[in-house]
Amino acid sequence: MIALIRYMSTALLLSQRYLAPLLLFFALVAVLTSSDAGPLPATYGSVAAAMLPCSAWLTMALTGLENQPHRSIVVVNAGSHFRVLLAMVGTAAVWCLLLAAAGLVLPLMFGTHRPGLADLALGAEVQLTSAFTGITIGLVSSRLVFRRQGYALVLALVLLLAVLLGKGVSPINIMLTRLQNAPDPANALMPTSALLAFAAGLLAVGAAITQAISRRNA
Repeated sequence: MIALIRYMSTALLLSQRYLAPLLLFFALVAVLTSSDAGPLPATYGSVAAAMLPCSAWLTMALTGLENQPHRSIVVVNAGSHFRVLLAMVGTAAVWCLLLAAAGLVLPLMFGTHRPGLADLALGAEVQLTSAFTGITIGLVSSRLVFRRQGYALVLALVLLLAVLLGKGVSPINIMLTRLQNAPDPANALMPTSALLAFAAGLLAVGAAITQAISRRNA
């Protein structure tokens, strides 16, 4: 599995398709947190909102790197379609972890804050929650599921808007709303942990759906 993740990360680097989502993330973080001196939970909520579309875009770019013949060769060498899909999820997660690390540090550089351990833990949780949700959207909107990329793009945009704007329904919207009104990060850790677990479960469901449809399309 580690070899597959290393291979996919190298392929993504060589393709340079990672540049657009990474530049978008850094640009959004700079705009949303520049000269900010407010509570860090709200600031990290803005960073989590930036992570959502970028993680989805990065996942769609990763799943679209190879054409069908090349993907078949990778599947044969890996031993199964499922191992390749898990490697894609793992690769996307590794890249999102790197973005999350940057998302923890950049607001401290752009704004005026005095972070505590609870602030940093909360910042990591909210970014991972958004990353897992974004990876899920990227998977179900990928070339593995849709042969026509126009349909995939429309679905991705609809799902992103739904999870961002679905008041009282979407866990991402609930999380971001709570962070705007949670000056104490310690009190927000447990509710956010529950949302992170939900996002991880959602990712597992999204991966299972993608696996079933991609095998049928193969």
